[in-house]
Amino acid sequence: MFRGTSTAIITPFTKDNEVDEESLRRLVRFQEENGIDTLVPCGSTGESAMLSHEEHIRVIEIVLDQAEKAKVLAGAGSNSTSEAVMLSRRAEDLGVDGLLSISPYYVKPTQEGIYRHFEAIAESVDIPVVVYNIPGRTGSNITADTMLRMAEMEGICAVKEASGNIDQINEIIRRRPKGFEVLSGDDSLTVPLMRNGADGVISVLSNCLPDKMSEMVRLMFDGDTASAEKIDDYLSPLYDGLFVESNPIPIKYVMGRMGYGNGIPRLPLTPLSDDGKKRLDPILGTMGL
Repeated sequence: MFRGTSTAIITPFTKDNEVDEESLRRLVRFQEENGIDTLVPCGSTGESAMLSHEEHIRVIEIVLDQAEKAKVLAGAGSNSTSEAVMLSRRAEDLGVDGLLSISPYYVKPTQEGIYRHFEAIAESVDIPVVVYNIPGRTGSNITADTMLRMAEMEGICAVKEASGNIDQINEIIRRRPKGFEVLSGDDSLTVPLMRNGADGVISVLSNCLPDKMSEMVRLMFDGDTASAEKIDDYLSPLYDGLFVESNPIPIKYVMGRMGYGNGIPRLPLTPLSDDGKKRLDPILGTMGL
């Protein structure tokens, strides 16, 4: 259902640190004009952890209202199951196409706890749920066995895999049930994972270069791996550059330079440091950003 290229869009802020609705609407248009299949508001890149519940819902409303072609996969996760259920239901009521739900962070649940968390979410809504596995942020990994068990659950349609564990991801690809999608959660692993059967990417980089990322993914679907790899090589410096500091610090800086918001995340995230700019600016100059 969410096959292709999805952008984990930033939440632009004004100089007064409020949600910048005008910039967010322009960002949605920019994404759609450049081939993005799905918009993902209020994920990690969208600073969901720093948004109030009211802001969270308002951002989703703006994206839904502005989107004309792209699907909307709304971030609605939490480390509290009851809060995740509440956000999921509210997002469903707005009319989103699906939910991106992060594995519970900080609390380090058991694999059974993770399974029951997603079971509660899936049972609470009637729209598809994409599981988001990112152990570097959550402190716990969803194992292949647990993910494959959840893949059999009604309502769980896909996983955004950002564990960085190629063997684990390939095992999920090999053993998944028919129709269950595996989406790369790391831009740099998109081509390698798609070679093995992955269904696309939920991307940070496509905030600033949606045309390149969407073209690369389309080429992989078309079987033109050589051309896709050329784009992959071209984007490679930016894969690293956008993570010189914690995401979304660098991509907020880039998007601020491009005119989408003030370029500054909310505390406890800080603006890109001078050292980070020295490392990132030459890459941006080469790419004309």
